[in-house]
Amino acid sequence: MGKTSKDKRDIYYRKAKEEGWRARSAFKLLQIDSEFNIFDGVTKAVDLCAAPGSWSQVLTRKLNESYKLKNEELKSGTSSSSNDEVNEPPKIIAVDLQAMAPLDGVVQIQGDITKISTAEKIIAYFENSKADLVVCDGAPDVTGLHDMDIYIQSQLLLAALNITTHVIRPGGTFVAKIFRARESSLLYSQLKVFFKYVSCAKPSSSRNSSIEAFVVCKDYSPPDNYIPHMLNPLLTHEPLNYDVLTGINKYVVPFVVCGDLTQPDSDSCYPLSLSGEEYIYKSPIQEPIEAPYEEAIQKELNSNNKKSIKAEPCASEIFYDDDLSLEDFKKSSLEFEKNKEAAGADSQVKQTNIHEDFVNLQLN
Repeated sequence: MGKTSKDKRDIYYRKAKEEGWRARSAFKLLQIDSEFNIFDGVTKAVDLCAAPGSWSQVLTRKLNESYKLKNEELKSGTSSSSNDEVNEPPKIIAVDLQAMAPLDGVVQIQGDITKISTAEKIIAYFENSKADLVVCDGAPDVTGLHDMDIYIQSQLLLAALNITTHVIRPGGTFVAKIFRARESSLLYSQLKVFFKYVSCAKPSSSRNSSIEAFVVCKDYSPPDNYIPHMLNPLLTHEPLNYDVLTGINKYVVPFVVCGDLTQPDSDSCYPLSLSGEEYIYKSPIQEPIEAPYEEAIQKELNSNNKKSIKAEPCASEIFYDDDLSLEDFKKSSLEFEKNKEAAGADSQVKQTNIHEDFVNLQLN
């Protein structure tokens, strides 16, 4: 597959490279924001499962734009805020188990979102205040077993929700990836316990063939006397009959498609030259560092190299070319017959009519 084939098949992959995003997933967060305005009033944000960092890039760009705009309004006196109000620069934290290439304006924590120590580091960086926005685009390596993939993703979402309850302020917003399935009602109900508004969003940059969507939870309002704890049993391991759930236990959330009709179709192929502009191939913005699959790729390469070694010719094979004389060919054929007889009657030697092959060769 050539370098340009993926650019043809995936318009958002191409646009991400052209616009400087590390991954095509940046457009998903941008399209969610266009519908829900999740960045309004945000100065502190956390990106869970952040690698390779495209969502952190979006947070940096959007929050810095808001910060500069507010500064200009305060200087010109056109701001609706009080003149005594201090415009704090944005603070952004990216958390992931894997290493991530540095980003300007983003503090990175290489840690586990299921550990209280990670939550403590986030709060410490925010100087004992809490985040306005928490986002999570994490997903497991899919196995192809849909029930298994959906279950693992639900566990990851609930782990993200659990640490979010430690670090988010009341009224804050939480955005996370979800795999839509029959059991989603349980997840929606659990999210509804903590947030006043819960919606399910499907950005146009997310392929129609994918079961992924994103829950957008606004106005964090935990139950009275709720104490965040990493061992909260948010997801029961006991079998449940989802058909008998009623009321809040079977909460139906709005399903919102993000992105207007002018956006490219993520499932379509596009020509390399769009709008008459000359196509120039661009490499990915950030190559993976310390990729978890690096060892598997090396093993595959080593295996392929072993398979590509040319096998030694069998004793029963005769090689000839167009310049071989008839006399030499007869000698080689007689030698072949003698070797075949010496191999014994039990040997499985392929019978070849070499004389007929030679005649056909001469005729052609």
